[in-house]
Amino acid sequence: MNKNSEEEENKEQEPKEKKKEETTKLNWKEWIIDPSEEFYYTWLQIMILPICYNWVIIIFRTCFYAIEEKFVATWLTLDYICDLFYVLDTVIGFRTGFLEQGILVRDLSLLKKRYMRSSRFKWDIASLLPTDLLYLKLGIHTPLVRVNRFLRTSRMNEALDRMETRTSYPNTFRVAKLMLYIFVLIHWNACVYFSLSNYIGFGADPWVYPNISDPDFAATRRQYFYCFWFSTLILTTVGDTPPPEREEEYLFLVADMLIAVLVFASVVGSMGDVISSLRDRDNVFFPNHELVKGYLRSRRISKELQKRVNDWYQHLHINKKITRENEILRHLPITLQTAIAVSVHLPTMSKVTIFQNCENSLLEQLVLKLTPQVYSPGEYVCKKGDVGHEMYIIKEGKLAVVADDGVTQFAVLGEGNFFGEISILNIKGNKSGNRRTANIRSIGYSDLFSLSKEDLTETLLEYPAAKRLLEEKGHQILTKMGMLEETDEGEGEVEKTEDKVKRLEASLEALQTKLARLIAELESSARKMMQRVELLELQTEGWEGIVAEGAQGEIEEWEKVKEREIGDGDGDGDGEKEEEKEEEEDPIVEGERGEGDGGEESLGEKEKNAGGIEESENEKEETEEEQIKTETQDQKRD
Repeated sequence: MNKNSEEEENKEQEPKEKKKEETTKLNWKEWIIDPSEEFYYTWLQIMILPICYNWVIIIFRTCFYAIEEKFVATWLTLDYICDLFYVLDTVIGFRTGFLEQGILVRDLSLLKKRYMRSSRFKWDIASLLPTDLLYLKLGIHTPLVRVNRFLRTSRMNEALDRMETRTSYPNTFRVAKLMLYIFVLIHWNACVYFSLSNYIGFGADPWVYPNISDPDFAATRRQYFYCFWFSTLILTTVGDTPPPEREEEYLFLVADMLIAVLVFASVVGSMGDVISSLRDRDNVFFPNHELVKGYLRSRRISKELQKRVNDWYQHLHINKKITRENEILRHLPITLQTAIAVSVHLPTMSKVTIFQNCENSLLEQLVLKLTPQVYSPGEYVCKKGDVGHEMYIIKEGKLAVVADDGVTQFAVLGEGNFFGEISILNIKGNKSGNRRTANIRSIGYSDLFSLSKEDLTETLLEYPAAKRLLEEKGHQILTKMGMLEETDEGEGEVEKTEDKVKRLEASLEALQTKLARLIAELESSARKMMQRVELLELQTEGWEGIVAEGAQGEIEEWEKVKEREIGDGDGDGDGEKEEEKEEEEDPIVEGERGEGDGGEESLGEKEKNAGGIEESENEKEETEEEQIKTETQDQKRD
C-alpha cells in the first residue's frame, strides 16, 4: 500500500512539474507587463535612483574637478550601471501593455508599434545616445558630455505621481517631494557658484569663494559645504551675503533672486495646499465645529448645553470617531462600498439574533444602511413610550436600562448587544404597538450603529423569504416576552393575502392582453374605414355638376307642361301665340299643338323625351363610375 501510494504521488508530481516548466517557458516568451501590477510600480521606484544620480553627480563632477580626478574609476562604473538601467527600462517599454476598451492588450507587435510611435520612445532613445564617445576627443574628465541622460526625467515624475497616489500620507509626501526639488536646485546653484568663483579667481573679492591655498578652504568637503551654504543664503534670502563687485557676480545674483522668488512662491503655495487639504479632510471626517459654535452663540444657548456640544466634538477629534462614513465612501463604486462595509460591520451585524441564518446578500445590503452615532455620558438613546423608528447595535461603550427616575438600573448592555429590533418589523398583534418598552441611557461615551425602519422595509421587499423568517423570529421573541396577542388567523391571513396578490397579478395580465387585442382591432378597423372613405371620395369627385344640371332641366320641363295645360283652356289664338313663344324659347320640342287632343299628345311625347334624357344621364353616370373604379384599381396596383 505504501509503495502504491508513493507511486501515485510521484505520478501526480510529474505532470505538475511539467506544467510549471511549460508555464515558465511561456511566461518568458510572451512576457507582458501590466502597468497596474506591483512589478511595474517597483521598477518605477528603482528608476528614480539612476535618474537622480545623473541630475546630481554630472554637474557635481563638472564643477568640482578635484572629485572627478580622484574617483574617476568609481564614476565611470556608476555611469555605465545607470546606462544599463536605462537600457532595461527601454526593453520594459516594449513589453508594457496598455488598455483598449478596458482590456489589457498583450499582442507584442501592437505593443511595439504603440511604444515606437509615442513621444516617450524618442526621449528614451535620445537619452541612450552614445555621447560618451566624445571622451576620445574632449578627454575622460569631461562628464558634461552625458547631459543627454537628463531626458529620462519623465520616468521619475511618473514614479513620484504613483507613489503619491499609493502612500497613506499624501500631504507629507508632497512636502518631501518639494524639498527634493529645492535640494537639487540649491545643489546646482552651489556648483555654478563654485565654477564662477574659479572663473573669476578664488579670493579675488569677498563675494567669491576664498583662496583654496588657505588650508581651511582647501578640502573638497569644505568647498562643497561652503558653496551649498552660500547658495542657500541667496535662494532663501535669509542672512547677509557680501555685496557683488563684478558684472558676472551681479548677473548671477539677479538670476538667483528671480529663482528665489519662484522657490518662495512654490513653497508657500504647496504648504497652503497641504493645510487646506488637511482642513478639508477634517471637515469631511468630522462635523464643522465652527458653524455649530457660531449658531449656539447667535441663539444664546445656555453654557451648560454648549459645554455638552463642545465635549462631544472634542471626543470625536481625540478618539478619531468618524460619523460620516457614507459621505466619505460615496465616490467609490457600489461593489467597493459593499466590500468595505462588510469588512467593517458584518461581524457586528451577524450577532443580532433576528438576522442570524439570513442570506449573506441581505446582510450585505443592510450593512450599507447602517449609520454610526455617538452618544455622550448620561444621554438617553430612547425613552419608554417613544415610537420606534430604528434599531441600535452597540459597537463600543456601555448602556444602562434604567427606570423612569433615571437612576435605578435594571441591566447593562455592552459591546455586541442590540435593542429595538422588534419595533422596526411591524409585527401584527404586538401589544406595545411598536413603542419603546424601556429607558436606555448611555453610561459613558457610546458608539452605536442605527438601522432605520424605512431602510429595512425597502431592503426586505427584494427578499420575501427573509422577511417571513424575520417575522417568525419576531413572533417567537414577542411570545416569550408575553407581548403578543394570540391570533389563529395570522398565518391564514398571510396566505390569503398572498393568494389575493397572485390572483390580482393573473387578472392584471389577462386584462393587459385583452387591452392589447382591442387596441389592435381598433387600429385595423380605423385603417379600413380610412380606405373606404378614400374610395368614396374618388368615386364622387365629378358628380356635383351632373346632378345640378339634371335637376334644373327637369324643373324647367315641368313648368312648361303646366303652362300648356293652362293655355288649352283659353282658346286657339292664345294657344298659337304661346306655341310660337315656346318654339322660340324651346326649340327642342318639335310639332305644333292642335286643339284639345293635340295638346295631350304633345305632353306624352314630351314625357317620353324626358325619360330618354334621364336614361342617357344614368348611363353616363354608370360609365363614369366604372372609369373611376378602374382608375382606383390601377392606382392600387401601382
